[in-house]
Amino acid sequence: MRSTLFDLTGRRALVTGSSQGIGLALAEGLAAHGAHVIVNGRDRAKVEAAVQILRDKGHTAEAAAFDVTSKDAVADAVSDIESRHGSIDILINNAGMQFRAPLEDFPADRWEQLLTTNISSVFYVGQAVARFMIGRGRGKIVNIASVQSELARPGIAPYTATKGAVRNLTRGMCADWARHGLQVNAIAPGYFKTPLNQALVDDPEFSTWLEKRTPAARWGNVEELVGSAVFLASNASSFVNGHTLYVDGGLTTSL
Repeated sequence: MRSTLFDLTGRRALVTGSSQGIGLALAEGLAAHGAHVIVNGRDRAKVEAAVQILRDKGHTAEAAAFDVTSKDAVADAVSDIESRHGSIDILINNAGMQFRAPLEDFPADRWEQLLTTNISSVFYVGQAVARFMIGRGRGKIVNIASVQSELARPGIAPYTATKGAVRNLTRGMCADWARHGLQVNAIAPGYFKTPLNQALVDDPEFSTWLEKRTPAARWGNVEELVGSAVFLASNASSFVNGHTLYVDGGLTTSL
């Protein structure tokens, strides 16, 4: 008999920041395992284009264009999805941003923007979705952390702070919500080829350093995050809670 441990058929998954990059790859991966995915972003045109990409590949998808940094917009959007389309069974908190500058010169407005985008959004969307999940006694939340949840590098201290906060918020969500039947975990990607990292990908000096620093000796491809997301979104992880899964080619394991 074929195992259904990783089967997501009949489940609805909201993936924030999923009009491109890691978010879109995760949305497609969940859809390929049977989930009905809800694509999110602030730019409605980009969100709808991503939905069409998924539909053209035979997946079921819909658009939900809203700003995850606005608690009121989040509350309204989540309530609308739940009332008009059905339960959100899986939440992937993927929306995030990066800004690089020496810490002593880091602009205060960028600091505030990073905090709001990378950590407040996880709280806003996580809380709004969890309120419905708690009532049903089940749900899967996967927050996207980073190797910067564990390690620091010059020029990105505020980003590192936000991703460390995502890791600990994941633990806190588990501590509060596991007893209600929710599993809350995080995926911490290493260095992946994404639009967010394109400047680094195109920098020969940085790419050479990364390949020497990473045991796998290469950049990651976004499709290599799908297996972890499916695992944490499926019945296969029914007793995994509060965990941060590093998908980094071994970067956090060696000096």
